[in-house]
Amino acid sequence: MAKHEIILAPSILAADYTQLGSQIQESVTGGAKWIHCDIMDGHFVPNISYGPMIVEAANRATDAFLDVHLMIYNPDHYVDAFIDAGADLISVHCEATPHIHRSLQNIKQKGIQCGAVLNPGSPLEMLYPILEDVDLVLLMSVNPGFGGQSFIPSTLSRLETIANLRAQHNLNFRLEVDGGVGLKNIKDIAQTGADTLVAGSSVFGADDIPARVKELLDLANS
Repeated sequence: MAKHEIILAPSILAADYTQLGSQIQESVTGGAKWIHCDIMDGHFVPNISYGPMIVEAANRATDAFLDVHLMIYNPDHYVDAFIDAGADLISVHCEATPHIHRSLQNIKQKGIQCGAVLNPGSPLEMLYPILEDVDLVLLMSVNPGFGGQSFIPSTLSRLETIANLRAQHNLNFRLEVDGGVGLKNIKDIAQTGADTLVAGSSVFGADDIPARVKELLDLANS
């Protein structure tokens, strides 16, 4: 398996929506190749974020890869709307549907990439039957629902476990982490084998967004 390039995926959950287009462009200028879109329904997670219209606005603002993370129940009902809005990859939670394999197949059959997501308290074994079917595995490093939370340290060993399984079975999915990623821990996170790093507040809370993106990427690659 070839080693993946490390990618920073700024989460627009933390962006200033009055400046959404310009802040997305600033993050891309700094070196971000993906934009992460967190979709929350107020049921699967205790918060409501935004829907396809914001994803469509992000798509108009950039040619960057749109990484759409559905934190919602019944994700199959909404896949088409997010594909139409411009999603390049859609990830769904193993805990949010009783038929995760069917959901992943549904996404792939529509011509885009698919990912499977796991919450911090869910056993990694939930992922094992579907590792050959995904383009991305996303391990949450906070309990999903709100931005600005602290990174859960046990996530590091969970990332290492999945990275080792990927290598042992010669699989090629990307390994993403989301929650509490910042200047103090991004190097340690990258050393686990994670290659796709979601950062929200640490990017969009910076005075100089392009410089912060570059700084995070430099640390991750060091």
